[in-house]
Amino acid sequence: MFEGFTRELIQSPEATICTQRAANGPPLLLLHGYPQSHVMWHRVAPGFAEEFTVVCTDLRGYGDSSKPPTTPDHEPYSKRAMARDQVAVMQALGFERFMVVGHDRGGRVAYRMALDHPDRVQKLATIDIAPTGEMYRRTDMAFALGYWHWFFLPQPHDFPERVISAAPDAFFARLNQLFFDPAAREQYRRCYTDPKTIHATCEDYRAGATYDFQLDEVDRATGARIRCPVLALWGSRGLVGRTYDVLEIWRGWADDVQGQPIEGGHFLPEEAPEETLKTLRSFLRKS
Repeated sequence: MFEGFTRELIQSPEATICTQRAANGPPLLLLHGYPQSHVMWHRVAPGFAEEFTVVCTDLRGYGDSSKPPTTPDHEPYSKRAMARDQVAVMQALGFERFMVVGHDRGGRVAYRMALDHPDRVQKLATIDIAPTGEMYRRTDMAFALGYWHWFFLPQPHDFPERVISAAPDAFFARLNQLFFDPAAREQYRRCYTDPKTIHATCEDYRAGATYDFQLDEVDRATGARIRCPVLALWGSRGLVGRTYDVLEIWRGWADDVQGQPIEGGHFLPEEAPEETLKTLRSFLRKS
């Protein structure tokens, strides 16, 4: 995995961020989802590296990045805080402006970054998400049952941590998708079963249900817009695509939006890497 990439730990003002990087063109930041790490990009990153300077990172709290202390308002695990890390990483690598692709939680960091740092983000692509505030506001029974972890993980400390830690492999196994490469699966399991990661990921979801939700509600009320071009992709068999008019939602947040479903479920870069890579490259190449 990641042959030809350089692994490095980069210190941001608030966290140490694990990165994999390959340089060959305009800068492109790839942000992973839950419960994974930067390893989730292993099937598409080499293709991107043929024409982009690819930076794959572990979000704070995930993978081999550090797990900073939290606070009662969960701000250290907000997408705003995670976005600050990623801007600092790209700046440390010499990139003032860059493109970003985010899957799942990484997609939430990416769109928050585009809102908070519009001078940094040239293009934004999200994979299988709608904005956090929209998803909570539109919750129905199908969403609550399908995304039950959105309501379990944010429960007060340390109830979910104790439940998961009692049988971390069993909890992780519910996401043990057959299409995961065995080496990737082992990396996810190694990191996810670490008690520090379990706590950090719960904090991520606590922030999502409180701090992040409130930021989205303020932006929605004030009409804040994402200025850069946006590509929204979603799995044809996934809950997001079945539940929402994805493009209609994103067009409420940005003026320049395009998108489409890709055959698959939630984990498109690993389920459908060829189509995902092709579609993203087409969007990112356009001037």
